[in-house]
Amino acid sequence: MNTKAKPGSVLKSLRLANGWTLSEVSRRTGLPVSTLSKVENDKMSLSYDKLARISRGLEIDIGLLFSSEATPPISLATGRRSISRAGEGRIIETDTYVTTYCATDLLNKRFVPLIAEIHARTKSDFSEMIRHPGEEYAFVLEGTAELHTDLYAPVTLETGDSIYFDSGMGHIYLNVGEGRCRVLSICSGDESQLIAASGGQEAAPANDPPLKAVKSVKATKTLRPADRRRAGRS
Repeated sequence: MNTKAKPGSVLKSLRLANGWTLSEVSRRTGLPVSTLSKVENDKMSLSYDKLARISRGLEIDIGLLFSSEATPPISLATGRRSISRAGEGRIIETDTYVTTYCATDLLNKRFVPLIAEIHARTKSDFSEMIRHPGEEYAFVLEGTAELHTDLYAPVTLETGDSIYFDSGMGHIYLNVGEGRCRVLSICSGDESQLIAASGGQEAAPANDPPLKAVKSVKATKTLRPADRRRAGRS
């Protein structure tokens, strides 16, 4: 039996077992798609430096790339985890949303979890609809949201309702309730693409507990504890 190590065959088995495209592996490792394709088809060998880049990018032991070709495809448990405490996260602000990105300490995530506090009340609050590659799942944590897309009629989502959709469609969320509206979204794709699509700017890190309901907010900012006390007395 031929047990000669073929990193390309192992790489392909790992890629298929984990549901990665060549483009995804390229993004994770920094190697061109054309190079990865040639390696998988045994038309090119890789230097140790490039093998190390694959090992780091895919978070695997480099020795696995030299395992027997007969090794069955496996889905690796990386053991990664991230805990986001209340009030923690990377905050991106726009006039329409204040979005907190969670699990920001993990790189190369396959999906992006975020919590959006929706301040937009009408479609005219947006200059254009938001779209980003991939798919999105949204769950209404609080309040009443209305999702507008460029392919479907608007849909109203109450607290506890959820929706899954193609985020390549133009889409926006509106707050159509009387109070605060917060939505948990889980998006496939890259975090930087989501931020660019929203046109937002990063705010100061969130170190305080979630804010109480804030009415009639147009341009938002992160409040410090002293600001909150003054706001509560007004």
